[in-house]
Amino acid sequence: MNLKDLVTKIFGYNGPPSYETFSLKETEQEEELASDGEDSGNAVTGKQSERKVKKPKKAGEFKKTTKDQITEWVIQADLKINKERIETLFHIPLNKDVVIREFKLASTPPLNAFLVFMEGMSDKNVINNSILKPLMLMSNLEPVNGIKLDTCKKVLQNYLPSNQVEILIEYKDVVTSVTAGATVIFFEGASCCIAAETKGYQHRSVEAARTEQVVQGPQEGFVENLRSNTALIRRIIHSEHLITEFQQLGKRNNSNVAIMYLKNLANPKLIKEVKRRISGIKADYVPETGILEEFIEDHPFSLIPQTIKTERPDRVASMLVEGKVAIIVDNTPFVMVVPGTLFDFLHSPEDHYVRFVYGFWLRLIRVAAVFLTMLLPAFYVAIATFHQEMIPTDLLLSITASKERVPFPTIVELLLMELAFELVREAGVRVPGVIGPTLGIVGTLILGQAAVSASIVSPILIIVVAVTGLSSYAIPNYAASFGFRFMRFIFIFLAAGLGFFGISTGLFLLLCLLLSMKSFGVPYLAPIAPRTVPGTDLLARAPAWNQDIRPDYLQPLDVRRQPRLSRIWTKNKWPADQAEEGGENDARKDQARTE
Repeated sequence: MNLKDLVTKIFGYNGPPSYETFSLKETEQEEELASDGEDSGNAVTGKQSERKVKKPKKAGEFKKTTKDQITEWVIQADLKINKERIETLFHIPLNKDVVIREFKLASTPPLNAFLVFMEGMSDKNVINNSILKPLMLMSNLEPVNGIKLDTCKKVLQNYLPSNQVEILIEYKDVVTSVTAGATVIFFEGASCCIAAETKGYQHRSVEAARTEQVVQGPQEGFVENLRSNTALIRRIIHSEHLITEFQQLGKRNNSNVAIMYLKNLANPKLIKEVKRRISGIKADYVPETGILEEFIEDHPFSLIPQTIKTERPDRVASMLVEGKVAIIVDNTPFVMVVPGTLFDFLHSPEDHYVRFVYGFWLRLIRVAAVFLTMLLPAFYVAIATFHQEMIPTDLLLSITASKERVPFPTIVELLLMELAFELVREAGVRVPGVIGPTLGIVGTLILGQAAVSASIVSPILIIVVAVTGLSSYAIPNYAASFGFRFMRFIFIFLAAGLGFFGISTGLFLLLCLLLSMKSFGVPYLAPIAPRTVPGTDLLARAPAWNQDIRPDYLQPLDVRRQPRLSRIWTKNKWPADQAEEGGENDARKDQARTE
């Protein structure tokens, strides 16, 4: 063996083995995709493809459904066939979570039956006491013959004390009910079955909201249980017009999605649009509202969100009363409300739980925080690079002296500190809760002091980065905060290249983008652009007794929140039943005016 072959053997790649342990066959869809590209591929290679080309169907040619296939969908009167079908659908005995319990009804003669439920999803005590015990010990059904619904109806009306029951006639409904935690009961001679509500899986109890904390006001937050979340909203809105509709989402996980709205208030077109977008999603797995948001939002590539996600039931209730629609996904503690405008992301529940003057001041701070988050680093880069004449002389000399020993240009040191701050922020979230705050504080102090001592960055830059980071924390919405934080890097590069002209160009493009955006048909900057009826709860918050008109851009069925004079007690009039004739009544009115 020569030197070349030896080196190739040691350091080279010898290739795959001459055999394969298994091979994956192409599916029909892959074969169709491959057959579509055969013509273009053969034109280049000049070779004929060995794939089998699937002949296209003729116009009007559809696959006919046979009678045997229809019988596979509906429940049969033969109990044995039903049991075999259930075992096939749930892969029994391979699947150990699904339990089938055979029993006999206490009838004359005894009637065979079986029930199926999923262990861990159902409450066994409810199954034993509310289903098996009544049917096995107390039922006295007369024998029934033929395929009819009498058995199911008699059991449902007389011998099944469960609070939620439903008659099913198709296997697909059986699968949906069992996987959701219900117990399904089959009877001999009945071409139907009964699904009883027996959900009993463990879930987190209602706790305080974690990401939207307030000093005053309710402290409850949503949990991962869908029914608990809808109940939290109904505890606030005691109205018969509050509607809850359910839809199935996800081909593989079949997640439940609840759509809540006030029927006598929300715009019917908005409700119809929400249902259309959710029903038009064809995906295998949609686990939570963050994934669902990407499917239904108008501008998925926008840095700023167009739907409001919150974990506070009180905030969802207040938006429902405005005429918006809430979307609740099972197994997630965040509820999505649509449509969302830019001003909604600057509001916080705290604004309404304090005096309106304090709420107005808090909103001004948030607006300032948004501009500081986006533009403060860019302004520093623009001034330090292009517009030194805008800085007072003493401050300019101080900045110049602090930057003498720094070897990097302004934009490089700024990017280094911004990335270091983002790393500390992300690390503080990922480490255990006890260490997280300590890591964030200590890590920031140590990094900043060490960077200044090593002359890597200037001291004033540490102040700029710290103020920018604190401003991003002041934005109440987590998703909007992410968008504004990302935008500041865009403005930094614009300022480094063109100075103030680059910043103004970026602001102009951002304004054009916001003006062109919509959320479920509602302009993103409404009611400012386009100009509609001015609201009393945008940047400034008016007193509660002065907010008598709902936002008109939602076009609710009832525009007025309350009468123009909601504080009737301020009227200097006595009730009619207390009025008296003569001078005594006039004296009372004068006394009331004086008081």
